[in-house]
Amino acid sequence: MRFDDRFIIKTKEDMEEIVKEAGILPLFTNSIPGFSVEEHVDPSVWFTDEPGPWEWKGPIIGETGCAYGKLFERKAAFVRPDLFFHLCNFRRDGYDFDARFDDGLASFRERDLFELVDLRAPALSRDLKAEGGWGKDGKKGFDTLITALQMKCYVLIEDFAYDRDKSGKPYGWGVSVYTTPEKFFGAEKISECYRTGTEKSRKIVAEAVAAAVPYASDRAVMRFVG
Repeated sequence: MRFDDRFIIKTKEDMEEIVKEAGILPLFTNSIPGFSVEEHVDPSVWFTDEPGPWEWKGPIIGETGCAYGKLFERKAAFVRPDLFFHLCNFRRDGYDFDARFDDGLASFRERDLFELVDLRAPALSRDLKAEGGWGKDGKKGFDTLITALQMKCYVLIEDFAYDRDKSGKPYGWGVSVYTTPEKFFGAEKISECYRTGTEKSRKIVAEAVAAAVPYASDRAVMRFVG
């Protein structure tokens, strides 16, 4: 499918269909105009008292099996599994995390957080912060580190957990539940992605973006893809 002014997102099913057809669905505005849920959603379901795109994220991940996280321009996006494997391939450039750290391509702080996610997954962000010592009176930079790990395709968000009121109704923004791609998709699936050349994988992801936003220049597409 192509992103244009002819469609409006009104339901969770609308978003799921875009993920399945386009393969990549950014949640918020980004460097490519018109390529996001935010720019196509019906205002009547965007941040209202009723469930909308913010609350649909977890169910969409579960029902489509897609990857979700801050995967493009440090912003959140849904990515269909087949395209995520290619994204993972060229973003990691053939490195599992241990090899990346051993070659000096990841910091000690990234290693500490990755190992904690890997050990505790699925893990709530607030639990990771508490156990790892991040917080007001502790270490700083959790959000920066967890975003970097997502951008490098070593960490994903697999769901969102909500507090509940006395009647059992969920409320609030939802707390991110983090995991690794190996745990979410299976280690074998991730290992298989390394069999494709990284530049070929980059081209496949870029072609998917270009098909969704044919009005974007090649330069804009490649900048978005990374």
